[in-house]
Amino acid sequence: MTDYVAINRANWDSRVHHHVVGYDLESFRSDPQFISEVVRFDQVRLGSIAGLDVVHLQCHIGTDTLSLSRLGARSVTGLDFSAPALAAARQLASECGAQIDYVESELYDAVSALGAERFDLVYTGIGALCWLPDIRRWAHVVAKLLRPGGRLFIREGHPVLESVSEPRPDGLLVIEYPYFESEGVHFVEEQSYVEHEGTLTSPESVSFNHGLGEVITAVLDAGMTLTGLEEHRSVPWNPLEDLMVDPGDGEYRLKVGPDRLPLTYTLRATKA
Repeated sequence: MTDYVAINRANWDSRVHHHVVGYDLESFRSDPQFISEVVRFDQVRLGSIAGLDVVHLQCHIGTDTLSLSRLGARSVTGLDFSAPALAAARQLASECGAQIDYVESELYDAVSALGAERFDLVYTGIGALCWLPDIRRWAHVVAKLLRPGGRLFIREGHPVLESVSEPRPDGLLVIEYPYFESEGVHFVEEQSYVEHEGTLTSPESVSFNHGLGEVITAVLDAGMTLTGLEEHRSVPWNPLEDLMVDPGDGEYRLKVGPDRLPLTYTLRATKA
C-alpha cells in the first residue's frame, strides 16, 4: 500500500494555516459558550457528557474538542497526527482558558499513546474515517480506549456520498468511487473545503471508503453494542458544489430531491 500516512499528514499540515483563518476561531475566543456547528448538530444525540472523560480522535485544530469541553466533560483529550494542527489547537484552548490535553499520534497507535480503558466517551467527528484504510482495526482501537460501559459517538460522511463522482454538468448523481473498503483512491485537490487564497502546498491525498455494513460489523466484532444509527439528508460541508444549498444552519442539502441521497450518518455504541 502507498504510504498513505505520510501523504495525508502532509496534506493536512498544509491545510492548517487556511483553516485557522477560515474556521471562525474568534467566535470561540469572544463567547465562552460558543460551540461548533458540528457539535451543535450532534448535541441532541450525544446527550449529557457532564463528568465524563472524553477523547476526540482525529481532532484537527480542536474546535470540536473545545466544544466538547464546554459541554461539561470532566476531562477532554484530543488526538491527531498533524503537529501544526495540534499547535493551533493548543493555542486556541489556551486563549479560551480550556484545559485540554492534546496528543500527537497516528490513529492506530492511540492506545499506546493514551493508555487503555481511560475514557468514558470516544468521539469521532465528521470526515475522519475516510483517512483510515482498515475499519476493523479502528473499531478495536476504540474498544480498547473505552472503559467498560463507555460509549462511542460518531457522525460521518455517508459511504454512498463518498462513492459519488464529482458534480456533472447535467446534474446527475453518479456512483464512481468504491463503496466498500478498498486500497484507497488518490486525489489531487488544490483547495481545501474552506475558502482561502492560494493553493495547498501538499494537494495529494489518499481516501478510503467503508460501507455502512462494514462499519457496523466492525463495531460489533470489537465487543460493542450498537445503540443508535441514523442517516441524515445534510452534511456540514459542500461536497457537490452547485447541487447543494445551505439554508443557513451550516448544513448543506441537495437543492433538488434531497431524499435521493444519504449524506451523513450518526452511529452510537456502548462497550459491554
